[in-house]
Amino acid sequence: MKTMKTNNTAERNKYILMPDSFKGTMDAVTVCGIMRDAILSHDSSAQIISVPIADGGEGTVDCFVHAFGGERIEADVKGPYGKEAASFYGRTGDTAVVELAAAAGFTAGKKGGNNPAKATTYGVGQLIKKAVEAGSSRIILGLGGSCSNDGGAGMAAALGTEFYDENGESFVPTGDTLHLIARIDNSRTEEFLRGVTVDVMCDIDNPLYGAEGAAYVFAPQKGADERMVHELDMNLRSFAETIQREIGTDVSELPGAGAAGGAGAGAYAFLGASLRQGIDVILDMLDFDSLVDGCRMIFTGEGQLDSQSLGGKVVVGISRRAAKHQIPVTAVVGRVKGDAAGLASSGISRIVQTDPGTYSSFSEVAKNCRRDLYRAMDRVMSEAK
Repeated sequence: MKTMKTNNTAERNKYILMPDSFKGTMDAVTVCGIMRDAILSHDSSAQIISVPIADGGEGTVDCFVHAFGGERIEADVKGPYGKEAASFYGRTGDTAVVELAAAAGFTAGKKGGNNPAKATTYGVGQLIKKAVEAGSSRIILGLGGSCSNDGGAGMAAALGTEFYDENGESFVPTGDTLHLIARIDNSRTEEFLRGVTVDVMCDIDNPLYGAEGAAYVFAPQKGADERMVHELDMNLRSFAETIQREIGTDVSELPGAGAAGGAGAGAYAFLGASLRQGIDVILDMLDFDSLVDGCRMIFTGEGQLDSQSLGGKVVVGISRRAAKHQIPVTAVVGRVKGDAAGLASSGISRIVQTDPGTYSSFSEVAKNCRRDLYRAMDRVMSEAK
């Protein structure tokens, strides 16, 4: 499995580049390229390992393929509102990487707006099924950017789970019909996934329902009004009770269950998945502890560093692992928002902001972001000599 892109000169300074995207301006692959150019302008013999990071949302497949090799597999599946749509997953060795957003995301939604009460994750299950049928024994499922609120029921249905109403009729539940489930038969899904490991990249710890749950926190962003939010939340509560009764799995207080409209709960209950921080999944695949041997510095970064970054996101996740090896980590970020004092204890050696703070609009930021990133990297490398 390919884990790095390097120059081929022996005995060089070694740098590892592991940035997230600068959302709205540069994807992680672009950021890696600019960082690489700046380093080589100061040290032409540097060994540079580029690992663009995406922690489960859009771009996850492309980042995995770039970092680990493999290929992007095109596939037609059902979109979030039932129509056939072009989608994809990634394959590297016996591992398949599936973005929930590729089949149940806003970009795959209907014209005129999204409706989380009607959206389904069925196409996500179809992608997983195609990957397993093609020989993948490990599925990495990225949760992020969903337009759905079906608790992952559609995903499970595509993999064989049967949901029945009180009349014994089988149906595929959506956010507005989860409360109608009277019986669940998950045996076909369990059999299909026998011998398959499912890891979910889940970077939030929201529960399935309640004030901090999937509906109240995220459904308004997906087009739900106050009444719909309340109904979706009540349906997720009913869904959790039914899962407990029918399958014997308690998702009511599971951290991360509320991710992607409750798909975290569905993946855990029906697919036997492990819910993990996205960056930890990536670092383990990289064999990070061996990768950093002899490393002079790790560069990471994201568009905005703030209090949420302390919750195990890319920058902090990398820094905490690097600190165990006493490898300095420089976070080159678009901007720092709020108090960054708590970030020091996470292992970050230095934080460098690329935004000079003089722009009056986001369009100016976007226009100059590549130049500003290069200048920031150039400054760091000059001072490191």
